[in-house]
Amino acid sequence: MDTVALGNTGERVSQLALGAMLMGTRTGEADSFEILDRYVAAGGSFVDTANCYAWWPAPGDRGGESESLLGRWFARRGRRDDVFLATKGSAWVERAEQVRGAPWEVVNKEFEGAGGDTLRRAVDGSLRRLGVDHIDLYYVHVDDRSTPVEETLQALDEVVRAGKVRYIGWSNVRTWRLERVRQIAERNGWAAPVALQQQHSYLRRRAGLVHSSIVDDEQLDYLRANPEVTLVAYSPILKGIYDDPDKRRGHDMMSAYEGPDAEARLAVLTELAAQLGVTPNQLVIAWLLHQSDPRMVTLFGPRTVAQFEAALPALDLKLGDSDLSTLDAAGA
Repeated sequence: MDTVALGNTGERVSQLALGAMLMGTRTGEADSFEILDRYVAAGGSFVDTANCYAWWPAPGDRGGESESLLGRWFARRGRRDDVFLATKGSAWVERAEQVRGAPWEVVNKEFEGAGGDTLRRAVDGSLRRLGVDHIDLYYVHVDDRSTPVEETLQALDEVVRAGKVRYIGWSNVRTWRLERVRQIAERNGWAAPVALQQQHSYLRRRAGLVHSSIVDDEQLDYLRANPEVTLVAYSPILKGIYDDPDKRRGHDMMSAYEGPDAEARLAVLTELAAQLGVTPNQLVIAWLLHQSDPRMVTLFGPRTVAQFEAALPALDLKLGDSDLSTLDAAGA
């Protein structure tokens, strides 16, 4: 499995990261352990979770299940030193039972936020559940505009200096906010984000969409100009909608992308996948792995062992210049 540089940290991480969001809830322990074992056996080293994973799947789920499962896997397998471990804070929901199934505009008002004391407690809670003495990469999960950036950054710098966290990142954030965060960090000599975790896939978000979590042209341009921040692309196959036209119809993931441009790109993607003898999902992952301007990490979160196995052929799929040009040129 290829690796990419993480900003200018000197670290190299797996180009295909493993998302553990549903491990411990929808994905049971046996299957979670098998996925983790197979990922490491395939050469993978970058595992991603969050303190809020996953409070929403079913009654009784509270968040922290994924971190706790990873803690048990580390304890039983002894693989902590083989993994670059990322987790997140600021999106924990205390009233999970009351808001489960509620619209996004209700849920996002329940997030714990990125206050200084909140993050200090959150880091300690994650370390305890994970059973580790440090976190390699710690993200502000959802940008919190109600808290002064200085307060958030100072708290994060403290946990870095204390050795609890090695590097920090930001997620679900607009480009101008990320730049402000970086400037304030530099001005004060505090730890600055080295990773940006955003939703990114082959489809481009539809015209006129207002969305802080999906990469747009401006954000890609910013990352090209600032390679010290590495893009970590989550939801790369948009919950698997590329393989199934019926699944795409009315799927919540399509609402941000649907339109003539998406239809044109889907048509070209489907045709090329058939020519190459792969699935559209596999081709999308391979396309992301071939991106070099900017270079990025593709974060894949399989729910089942079968979904994990289905993604692996993308690692060996070599796309020629003509294939990449065909995919890149597609669109309305």
